[in-house]
Amino acid sequence: MEPCVHDCSSCQVDCSSRKPEDMIAKPHKKSRIKKVIGVVSGKGGVGKSMVTELLAVAFSRQGYHCGILDADATGPSIPKAFGITERAKGNKDGLYPATSPGGIDVMSVNLLLDDDTTPVLWRGPVVAGVITQFWTDVIWEDIDYLFIDMPPGTGDVSLTVFQSIPIDGIVMVTTPQDLVSMIVAKAVNMAETMNVPIYGIIENMSYVTCPDCGRRLHIFGESHSKELSEEYGLLTLAHLPLDPDLAHHVDQGTIEEVDPAGYLADAIQVIQNTDFRKEETSL
Repeated sequence: MEPCVHDCSSCQVDCSSRKPEDMIAKPHKKSRIKKVIGVVSGKGGVGKSMVTELLAVAFSRQGYHCGILDADATGPSIPKAFGITERAKGNKDGLYPATSPGGIDVMSVNLLLDDDTTPVLWRGPVVAGVITQFWTDVIWEDIDYLFIDMPPGTGDVSLTVFQSIPIDGIVMVTTPQDLVSMIVAKAVNMAETMNVPIYGIIENMSYVTCPDCGRRLHIFGESHSKELSEEYGLLTLAHLPLDPDLAHHVDQGTIEEVDPAGYLADAIQVIQNTDFRKEETSL
């Protein structure tokens, strides 16, 4: 083993001298990104991508320039929801994200494939490397909020994103089922272990509104978000309905026609007004 030269940037040894910030990858030199928000879930199928899309749309409607880094490489659904069919383009300077009709910048594996239905048959380290390149090689121009649609679970890619991208905080997505809450707890524990701040929990598919009487029906059972929030000292940011109209807009690529401000008012306020980095500095 070679003697330590105290230059962690060129060393691959995981020793006690290595600090977490040494693993942070620098964005492209032409990128300008003010805030990075991760959207996380403990398992697939809870609507994490939908929540990412709605958050980006909500902030965009308030006049912010938003971007979405689609880190869910094996299930890259973001471009379809925004009706983006063009491919990402690049030049000698770097790679540029595609832009939605409403002005939201998007980078996704699907924007690099000739056919949207081509499966991504890559092993974890390859996927993790590509997602890191979406941060280092893509030119994100004047982004106020960059939302990262994380892959479900606590595997290689999630670990890489937490370690290599300076995330300001994450939003945890869950659904009412007790089983999902248990799995989300694993993701919460992972974030806390890696010192990644959590803005709070958004419960998706929380209820269905009866079209006849307007009553809220809890078809997946009563919410467990309150218990989860209290156990981990987190905020419940929103309860989103199971809404066929939202699914229709995703299928049609018109998610930007939805106005989610009513559902996400508390989430918007918390993300806008919380700066974990300043809080850490003040300590």
